[in-house]
Amino acid sequence: MRGSFKYIFWIFCCALIFSCKESADNKNKKVFNINLDQGLTSIDPAFARNQNAIWMTNQIFNGLVQIDSSLQTIPCIAKTWQVSDDALTYTFNLRSDVYFHDDPIFKNGKGRKVVASDFAYSFYRLIDPKVASSGGWIFSDKVKDQENFIAINDSTFQIKLVRPFPPFMSLLTTQYCSVVPKEVVEHYGKDFRSHPVGTGPFQFKYWKEGEILVLLKNDRYFEKDEKGIQLPYLDAVKATFITDKQSGFMSFLKKDLDFYYNVDGSYRDDILTKSGKMSSKYKGKFTLTKSPYLCTEYVGILVDSSLAIVKNSPLRIKKIRQAINYSIDRDKLIKYLRNGIGIAATSGFIPKGMPGFDSLAVHGYAYNPTKAAKLLAEAGFPEGKDLPEITLNTTTTYKDLIEFIQGELTAVGIKTKIDVSPSSSLRDLMSKNNVNFFRGSWLADYADGENFLSMFYTKNKVPYGPNYTAFYNKEFDQLFEQSYYEPDNEKRFELYRKMDQMVMDYSPVVPLFYDQSVVMLQNNISGYAFNPLSLMTLKKIKKN
Repeated sequence: MRGSFKYIFWIFCCALIFSCKESADNKNKKVFNINLDQGLTSIDPAFARNQNAIWMTNQIFNGLVQIDSSLQTIPCIAKTWQVSDDALTYTFNLRSDVYFHDDPIFKNGKGRKVVASDFAYSFYRLIDPKVASSGGWIFSDKVKDQENFIAINDSTFQIKLVRPFPPFMSLLTTQYCSVVPKEVVEHYGKDFRSHPVGTGPFQFKYWKEGEILVLLKNDRYFEKDEKGIQLPYLDAVKATFITDKQSGFMSFLKKDLDFYYNVDGSYRDDILTKSGKMSSKYKGKFTLTKSPYLCTEYVGILVDSSLAIVKNSPLRIKKIRQAINYSIDRDKLIKYLRNGIGIAATSGFIPKGMPGFDSLAVHGYAYNPTKAAKLLAEAGFPEGKDLPEITLNTTTTYKDLIEFIQGELTAVGIKTKIDVSPSSSLRDLMSKNNVNFFRGSWLADYADGENFLSMFYTKNKVPYGPNYTAFYNKEFDQLFEQSYYEPDNEKRFELYRKMDQMVMDYSPVVPLFYDQSVVMLQNNISGYAFNPLSLMTLKKIKKN
């Protein structure tokens, strides 16, 4: 009996020593702590449709190519590529040192090498109706069928397009275009969403939905830094899911989080001055960086007068739409409602930060109430006399912004009332051209101005496309289609600017501001990669 007690005591001591050693080891681990306050529904790249899913898939998966901080397309799994003279065939030469993360489904549980047929499978999966990927639009109108994804051999992959699409390489940088292993996807089926296996710098370890997500360093990752040191530098990434923004920020202040994204209205005044600088209260306690974010916040106006809802609306008159554009003091809006976060959208619909953006080349609308009054008078409504009341539709989240616009319009004689509805209801109205005047925003899927101009292309009519303003213009459409056949970036950007100017002149939208992202980091964090897509890339993060 005594011997048995000694044995148990010995095991307990060993366990204690081991746990202490493990605790000491863990203490030395470099773990990057973040919070995903909007939750996470899937870590399958075929469903990477919102920011949190994009952020997490970007750590676990890779594609053929990737973007750098200046939004240039650079190699990833594809080391080189060639485009045919007719711009219809893209041939990619793959690296031979890229392996999927280990998983029991692979032989001996060891991740196998990535080959061209993996990309053929992954890309067809996006347009496979059985999968119903939210990324189907990536290829649906660009390839005929799965035969257009060709594995010539293990290291050569080819895509054949049905028509040229100059931003195609940029499109391939999206997380939808990540490579996945067929045998693993087909084994887990729909559960691949919570059992992701990729090739990225971090590999999936654990996810308790709504509570915690853990990713560990991929020791076989293929990328190295400029000095030849293998990436990533971190040992792990841990994400929590605190939904209350105030609580999340308090966790950041307590240093439980290394990263915090964006400044919510409830505590914006505490962190930022009205001019957008960090308040003296927090100076030196952490770093705060504002940078361009490819998102344009706007108010949309339905302009197709053949629609019953538009026929009797004063918004059908171009001069009234232009008057609205001149009525809004965008700088004041940004200063007092957003504490300096954002850039006044006075240079077109395509946002600052987009390749080809030129603030002097496209003339939008600066605040000019005198011009607004003049245009109202020319439209037959001097000082707004006899002008029918206009309804402006929004959601609860943006009520303060729309109330500001209401005040600006009232000041020049344009009477408006506000209709607040759930975001799903407003989206439904917009997607059916059933709302005259509405708040909207357009966020870039990829780094090309075509993504923003597609909102005004006639063939993108709702409900199948994003032309929520029903702007139909033959000259615009001709330029839009011409841009598909212009391989020279600068010449294509010139076409984009012409189209953007046409949109400004016709005014189916009132661009308010080009958004900015706000990133807060603890002082011991370095190497965070800022880019105008606000894509989180953690492979070069260092935690001191």
